[in-house]
Amino acid sequence: MLNAKLLKLPTAAQQHKHEHHQVVLGVRGEAELNVDGAGSYLDTWKACLVPTEARHDYWGDHQNHVLVINLDPLSPVLNTAAHADYERMARLFEKPRTIQMDSQLQGLVQFAAGEFDRSPGNAPLHQHLSASILYCMADRIADQPLSGVSRHSLSPEIIRRYIMDNLHRKISVQDLAKVACLSVSRFHDVFREVSGTTPHQFLLQTRLDQAVRLLTSSSLSVAEISYRTGFSSQGALTNALKKYKGATPTRLQAGEKVA
Repeated sequence: MLNAKLLKLPTAAQQHKHEHHQVVLGVRGEAELNVDGAGSYLDTWKACLVPTEARHDYWGDHQNHVLVINLDPLSPVLNTAAHADYERMARLFEKPRTIQMDSQLQGLVQFAAGEFDRSPGNAPLHQHLSASILYCMADRIADQPLSGVSRHSLSPEIIRRYIMDNLHRKISVQDLAKVACLSVSRFHDVFREVSGTTPHQFLLQTRLDQAVRLLTSSSLSVAEISYRTGFSSQGALTNALKKYKGATPTRLQAGEKVA
């Protein structure tokens, strides 16, 4: 029913499809899959589920290693327990999607990858470890929502909450793409479509809105507010407010309304 292998994806994009379901789990480095036109970013905490006949591009960085598990619908005989297992696992593959692994599942994947590397020819061991990973994924479906890679599942509010939780930090578009489980290029296109603005503009606007709120409702210094809202300096905050809000920190603290 199962076969699995540890491999390195090419750095140049390649494309194929196959007549079996497939799970691609990040083990080391970073990789991207584009499944039926929808991007999926992979790192060591992500897994991508690729249904039968889904055409997909794939590539990775120079450090990438992935664990690939193939679930063959033709191998189990219909009246055997193995076929019942297949029916249960097949529900994972109703559509292409990316899942965020919790620490226990991520640890299991890393352990399995180590055993694959230690015993590359031990097919029974590989099969049992792969089955364990799939069973764990199936058991988590009820408890952990799976994030699809379609544009309909991308919520700007989720992105905004991530920004607010990390507002004082430097946040890149790549960080936001990871939250959405999409490649950077795919995330940029989908986010702009669903929100009407680019991720960079959304990030800047969120920082500015919070800075305005603090300037008008708190006694914090401008330097402290610039730090809390992720601007590199007091001058950077002042320049951004002048450019995008038509106001200065001093005037906002005095009660002036922004444009």
